[in-house]
Amino acid sequence: METFLKQVAIDLYKKTGGDLSHTAVVFPNKRAALFFNEYLAQEAGHPIWSPAYVSISELFRQCSSLQIGDPVKLVCELYKIFRNATGSQESLDAFYYWGELLISDFDDADKNMADTKTLFSNLSDLNELTDREEFLEEGQKEALSQFFRNFSIEQSTELKDRFSRLWSQLGNIYREFRDVLHRQGLAYEGMLYREVIEQLDVTTLPHQRYVFVGFNVLNKVEHTLFTRLHEAGMASFYWDYDEFYLQKHPHEAGEFIRRNLRDFPSELPPELFRNLNRPKEITYVESSTENAQIRYLPQWLGENLTEQEKETAVVLCNEALLPSMLHALPGEVRHVNITMGFPMSQTPAYSFLNALLQLHTEGYNPNNGRFLFAEVVSLLKHPYTRMLSEQADELARKLTTDNRFFPHPSELQQDEVLRLLFTPRTQNAALCQLVSDALKQVALVYKNKPKEKDNEAFDQLYREALFKAYTQINRFHSLIESGELEVTPQTLVRLVNRVMSSSSIPFHGEPAIGLQVMGVLETRNLDFRHLILLSVNEGQLPKAGGDTSFIPYNLRKAFGMTTIDHKIAVFAYYFYRLLQRAEKVSLVYNTTSDGLNRGEMSRFMLQFLIEWGYDIKRVKLEAAQSPQGSEEILIRKTPEIMKRLQSIYDQRVNPRALISPSALNCYMDCSLKFYYKYVAGLTAPEEVSAEIDSALFGTIFHDAAEHIYKDLTARNGVITRQLLTDLLSKEQEHTLREYIDRGFREHFFNLPENERPEYNGIQYINSEVIYRYIRQLLEKDLQYAPFSLVGSEIKVRENIRISTPKGEIHSCIGGTIDRMDLKENCLRIVDYKTGGKSGSTTSVEALFEPSKNRSGYIFQTFLYAAILCEQSEEKFKDKDITPVLLYIHEAANEDYSPVIKMGEARKKEEVTDFRKFNTDFRTHLKTLLEEIFNPDGDFRQTEIEEKCAYCDFKNLCKK
Repeated sequence: METFLKQVAIDLYKKTGGDLSHTAVVFPNKRAALFFNEYLAQEAGHPIWSPAYVSISELFRQCSSLQIGDPVKLVCELYKIFRNATGSQESLDAFYYWGELLISDFDDADKNMADTKTLFSNLSDLNELTDREEFLEEGQKEALSQFFRNFSIEQSTELKDRFSRLWSQLGNIYREFRDVLHRQGLAYEGMLYREVIEQLDVTTLPHQRYVFVGFNVLNKVEHTLFTRLHEAGMASFYWDYDEFYLQKHPHEAGEFIRRNLRDFPSELPPELFRNLNRPKEITYVESSTENAQIRYLPQWLGENLTEQEKETAVVLCNEALLPSMLHALPGEVRHVNITMGFPMSQTPAYSFLNALLQLHTEGYNPNNGRFLFAEVVSLLKHPYTRMLSEQADELARKLTTDNRFFPHPSELQQDEVLRLLFTPRTQNAALCQLVSDALKQVALVYKNKPKEKDNEAFDQLYREALFKAYTQINRFHSLIESGELEVTPQTLVRLVNRVMSSSSIPFHGEPAIGLQVMGVLETRNLDFRHLILLSVNEGQLPKAGGDTSFIPYNLRKAFGMTTIDHKIAVFAYYFYRLLQRAEKVSLVYNTTSDGLNRGEMSRFMLQFLIEWGYDIKRVKLEAAQSPQGSEEILIRKTPEIMKRLQSIYDQRVNPRALISPSALNCYMDCSLKFYYKYVAGLTAPEEVSAEIDSALFGTIFHDAAEHIYKDLTARNGVITRQLLTDLLSKEQEHTLREYIDRGFREHFFNLPENERPEYNGIQYINSEVIYRYIRQLLEKDLQYAPFSLVGSEIKVRENIRISTPKGEIHSCIGGTIDRMDLKENCLRIVDYKTGGKSGSTTSVEALFEPSKNRSGYIFQTFLYAAILCEQSEEKFKDKDITPVLLYIHEAANEDYSPVIKMGEARKKEEVTDFRKFNTDFRTHLKTLLEEIFNPDGDFRQTEIEEKCAYCDFKNLCKK
C-alpha cells in the first residue's frame, strides 16, 4: 500500500529536486506533517532542508497581529454588548450558551465572507433582496425566497416579533463586538481570518511557495487565499480523493473535491485515485452494545495487527469510548499512539475540582455555617484528598458512623490540608484561590512521587490534567479580579464545569510508531493497511446535532454560510477516504438505541453496501455467556461454627450474651440470614441519607413517646384524661413538636441540645407524620385512661438453659418493651408499631412455623409476656398479662383494638391473659432454641421468596 502522503512526498521531491528551503507545506492539521516528513526523508535518502510545516490555522495567525481571545473572555465581552444593545436583564449564566452560539455564527459568517451588513439588516429590507437579480445566485435566491415563504412578515406573532427585534440588533452587536475586540488586540478565529484575507498582500508572505495538501471543504477565506496564491504562481495543490465517488453525481463525498479540482488542479495524476474500484476485505460487524465492541477489539487486534504497528488504526466515532478502549488493549500491542485528546471530565483533577466547588456552593449553608454530609464525604473519599491527608478516611468513617448530616467546619479541619479544604469560601475570587491552592498541593505530591512504570501513560496524563485544570482556574481568577466576570458562585461553578468538560488532555508519544488510535477528524490525510472503526452508527457518523444557530438554515444557505449539508458531506468524505487504500476494514456498529445512538448502522455504511460492487462480509457479535443457575447455599454447623455460636450466646463465655426476639424471628424466617447476621456478624454498609427509612422513623416515634409519658408521670405515675386532654390542646402543639424535634436531633441529625434541626422537604413531611401519629397515640390512650404507667423502654431478661448433644448452653432471652401500663386487673405489654399491617395468629404453634403470613410482631410480644409470667413482681402476680400491639397508623379507626387475637377465622378471641398460653409457648420456644444449637442441623436459605424482598443479603444469597 502506497499512502497518499508518500505519493505527495515523492512527487514534491521530484518536482523541486529536493530544494524545499523556501517552501511551506500546509495541512488541515499538524498531525499529517510528522508522517509526511518521514516519507520525504525516505525519498531523499540523504539530509536535506526540510520545508516549513504549518496548519491552515497557523498560516492565518502568522499573518495577523491579533491574538485569538480566551473563549470565556469573548463571551463576557459579548454579554456586555448584548445587554447594552437589547436592554436584556438576562444573567450571564443564562446567556453563556447563547453567547457561544452567537460567536459561532459570527465566526462562520466571517470565514465565509458573508455580507453581514445585508445579512443582519431589517427583515423587511432583506425580503426586498429576493427581487434583485444582481445580488444573489439562483440557488441562494431560492433559499432566501423559501425563508420568507415560511416566515411571513405580514402574519405577525409574538415569537416572530421577538425574533425580528433581536435580528434587527444583531448587526450592531456584530460590529461593536468586533470593534471592542480589535481595540484590545483580540479576535475570534473568523474575524482574524477575514481581516487577514481583506488586507493580504501575497508578496509579503515569508515563503516563496505554498503546497496545500489534503484539504476538502474550503470556506470562503480559504478559497480566496488559495485563489490569490494560485494566481500569483505561488501555490501547488494535492487533493486526496477516489474516482469511485468523484464520478458519481450526486455524491456528497465528492461534492467539494469536484469543485476544488476545477478551481485548483491537482499535481498528481487521476490514475493514482482508483483504489475503491477493486476488491478489499471489508466486514460489517453488528454488536449488541458499546461495551461488546470494546470486548471484541482485543480479538480483532490479535488477528489483524500488522507487523509495523503504525499501519493499523483504531478509529473511534464515539470518542467517549477512549478510556474503556485503553484498558482493553491486549499485551501484544507494543506501542500505542493516541492522536485524540483524553476527556478532561474523566480525570481525577476534574472530579476533585468539581467536588471542591460543589462543597463550597451547593454543599454549604451560610445561614447556619454548616456543610452538607454528601458533599463533604464526596470530597473526603476523593483519591486526591486521601493522598493529601491521612485523616480523610477516618474522618469520613466517623461522619458516617455518627450520622453527621450537617457537619460544622470546625469538626472537619483535622489537619492543615483539611483546614484548607473545609474553610468556607463564599466569594468567587476566594473559590478560585482555594481550587488553585488545592491543585498545587496535589501537584507537589505528584512531584515527589515516583512514576509508575506499569501505569505510566495514565500517570503522565493525570499530571497533565492537573496542570490544565490549574491554568484554566487561574484564567477564571484573572477574569474575576479584572472585573470582567461578575457572576454568582453557583454560576461560576457551572461556567467552570462547562469549560472543563469540553477540554481534553493531549497524549504524548511518537506518532510515527505504534498502533494508531484516533477520532474521525484526526484521520485526515492518513492511510492504514488494517483499520477498525467503532460505533459507526447513525448519530455518531455523521454526528447528530451541531446545527443549532441564530441564523436560520435558508438564510445561511442564501449567504453562502456553512449548513448541515456541508457537515454531512464532510463526514461522508472522511468515511470514504478512510476506505480508499485500506486492505482490511472492519466497521463495527451497535444495535442498542440509547441517547444519540439510534441503534442502526451509519447511512454511509448502508450507502456503501448498496453502491460498492463487491462482497461485504457481515458478522454478528454474540456474548459468549452461559446462564448461571444459582446453587443452594448451605452452611453446615461445623465444630468451628458451633464454637462461634457458643462464644456469642453462652454466658459462661460471653457474660453479655442475649438472644433477642429479632434474632429468633430472623432464624424462623431464614436460618441462613440468621447465620450471616448473628453468627458471621455481617452488616449492611453504613450510610447517611437525607431520607428517613422505616426503622429510623420508628426510633424517632418511640423516643418522642417515651419522653412524653415520662414527663406526664413524673409526679405520681398516673395518666389521667385531664393530662392527655391538656396535652392535645392547641396551646400544647409546640410542646409535642419539641419532643419530635428532640428525637430528630438525637437520632438523625446528631446535633447538640441547644440547636434546632433544620428540615428539608422530605424530612419535614416525616416530622409531620410522626406528629400526627403521636396525637393518634394520645387520643387512643385518652379513650383508655385513666391508667398507671409502669414504665417505658423496659429491658426484660430471663436466663435459660438450652440442651444440646454436646451439653447445655447457658444463655439469656429478652429485649426491650416499649411500654407497660396497669389498669385495674390488667397489666398491658404495649409494643408500638408505626408500619406494617395488624393481624392475628391461628395458634401459638403457628408462631413457630415458617410461613409467608407468620407474625413476627406477635411472637415478639408473646415472648415478652412469657418472660413476665415468670418474673412478675408480687404486686403483679395476680394480674392478667395482656400483650398489646398498638399499630399507630390504624389507631384512628373507631373500632380498632390493639389487643392481640388468636384462633381460626370465625373463632378468634382476644388474648387478655397470656398465662393461659405460657406453657404451650415455652414448649415450642424450647424446641426452637434446641434446633438452633443442634450441630446436626444446617443454616439454609428460606423457601419463602417474600422474605427475600428486602433482605440485606439478597445479592450475597443470589436468590
